[in-house]
Amino acid sequence: MNVNRRSFIKTGSAVVAGSMFLPPLLQSCQNIKISESVKSYLDHFEVSVEMMQKVIAAAMSKGGDYADLFFEHKISNSLGLQDGKVNRASSNIDYGVGIRVLKGDQTGFAYSENITLDDMVNAAKMAAAIANESKQFAPVDVTEKSPAGYYKITKQWEGVAVGDKVPFVQKINDKVFELDEKVIKVNAFLNDETGYVLFYNSEGRLTWDYRPMISFGAVCIMQRGTQVENSYAARSFRKGFEWLDDSLVNELAKEAVDKTNILFDATKPRAGEMPVVMGAGGSGILLHEAIGHTFEADFNRKGTSIFSDKMGKKVAESFINIIDDGTLENNRGSINIDDEGNDVEKTYLVKDGVLNSYIHDRISANFYKVNPTGNGRRESFRNIPIPRMRATYMDPGPHSKDDIIANVDYGVFVDNFSNGQVQIGAGDFTFFVKSGYLIEKGKLTQPIKDINIIGNGPQALADISMAASDYLIDNGTWTCGKDGQSVPVTCGLPTVLVKKLTVGGTNA
Repeated sequence: MNVNRRSFIKTGSAVVAGSMFLPPLLQSCQNIKISESVKSYLDHFEVSVEMMQKVIAAAMSKGGDYADLFFEHKISNSLGLQDGKVNRASSNIDYGVGIRVLKGDQTGFAYSENITLDDMVNAAKMAAAIANESKQFAPVDVTEKSPAGYYKITKQWEGVAVGDKVPFVQKINDKVFELDEKVIKVNAFLNDETGYVLFYNSEGRLTWDYRPMISFGAVCIMQRGTQVENSYAARSFRKGFEWLDDSLVNELAKEAVDKTNILFDATKPRAGEMPVVMGAGGSGILLHEAIGHTFEADFNRKGTSIFSDKMGKKVAESFINIIDDGTLENNRGSINIDDEGNDVEKTYLVKDGVLNSYIHDRISANFYKVNPTGNGRRESFRNIPIPRMRATYMDPGPHSKDDIIANVDYGVFVDNFSNGQVQIGAGDFTFFVKSGYLIEKGKLTQPIKDINIIGNGPQALADISMAASDYLIDNGTWTCGKDGQSVPVTCGLPTVLVKKLTVGGTNA
C-alpha cells in the first residue's frame, strides 16, 4: 500500500477488513552519520537532521537559552460493549511537532500539525519571541541517544485487526454474566494506542521512542431486590496484542463481580477522626495525590508546596522509602525517554524517612542545580512538558498486614478508590473510597462503602506508623491531570497504618 505519510495524515486511516495500515517509511537523504534506528524515525516523520537544525536555528534566533523539537505520531483505537454487544468503535490519528524555547525560567512555545520546513520555521519564530535579542545560532554536533527498552512487545497494535480484538470484549461480558445471576448489565472496553516520538534539541541531542499502550476492563452492574450496585476491574500496560488471553478475561471478570458483591452488605462507619489502614495496591493514590504532587519541583521552585523548605529533612518514619519510577517493565507509567529527551530513572523522593529529591523537569533541575529526573512529561506535541509523576510507590516495610490490623481498636481498612484531589499549597486532600472494611478490636468486620477520607499530605506521611512487606503496584487505568494535561501513571503501596485521618461516614 503506497501512501505518502503527509497525505495519509490528512485523509485519516485506511481500514481494510478491520486492519489499520500505516504508510511505508520514506528515505531521508543526509550526510550526517546516524544509526538505522534513528534514521527510521526521521523517515517516519519525513524530516532530516539538517531540517531540524534549521528549525532550531530559527527558534534560537532571538537569543533563547535553549530550544527543542518534539515530534509525535499517535494512533488510538477503542472498542466498547453495552447491552451484550460490541457497539462502539473509534479510531484517531494525531500528528505534529511542538517547538519550545527557554529563556531563563520562561517558556516560548508553538506547535504545527504540518511538518514542512516552512511551517516548522514559522512556528519556531513564534516560540523564539520569548527572548528579545537577535542572535546567530550555529548548530552543534549531533549526539544520538538510544532510548531504554522498558516495554518490549511482540505484536504491535497497528497490525491487529478489529475482528481480532472484538472477541475479548465479548468474552469479558459473557464471563461476568456467567459468574453471578444478579448481574444485569456490563459495560466493557478495550483501548489501544501506538505512539512514535522523535526528539531533537539545541544541544544536539537526538533520540526517539515507540510507545504502545493497552487498557482493558469492564464495569459490572448487579441487582439484589431493589438494590443496585456497581464496580469495575481494569488493567493497563505498555504491552502488545500478545497480552490479551482468556486468563486475563477470567481474572478481570471475577474481580469486577467480587468487588460489586461486597457492596450489597456494606454500611458506613461512624464519622470522625480514626486510624486508617490503607490496603496494598490502589491505596497508592495516597502517595500520588497527597504526597507526590507536593514533591513536583515546579510547585517547590515557586514556593507553593509545603515541602519547598524541607529538602534533606526528616518527613516520615525511617522505614519509609517513596519512589517515583519510570523504569518498571511494561508499566503504564513507564517511559523510555521523557518528553524532554532525558534519560529516565528510579528516583527516591523519600529515602529512609528523609526528603531526598523533588520530581524534576529541565527548568526545575536547572534552578536547583541537579540533573533532570526524567519527569518532564506532556499530554501531546500541543503541550509544554512539566514535572509529572510516572509510577509512584512505597517500598515494603518491616511489619505484616495482620499485625497492622491487629493494632487498630476501631478504624477502617480501605483499598478501593475511585478518585482523589489535593490542594498543593497546604497539602490538604480528599479521597472517595468505593469500598473497604470496618476494623473492630483488631479484626476486619463489616464491609463499608462510599466514604470520603480527608487529611493533610505531609501530616499523613508523618503519621504512617507501620508499613507491611506486601508492596503491590496497582495496574489499573490511572490517569493524572495537571494544568489541563492528562498523562498515564500508576501507583502502589504496601499495607500501611495512618494513625489518624478524618473519615466521612454516619453521625451515629
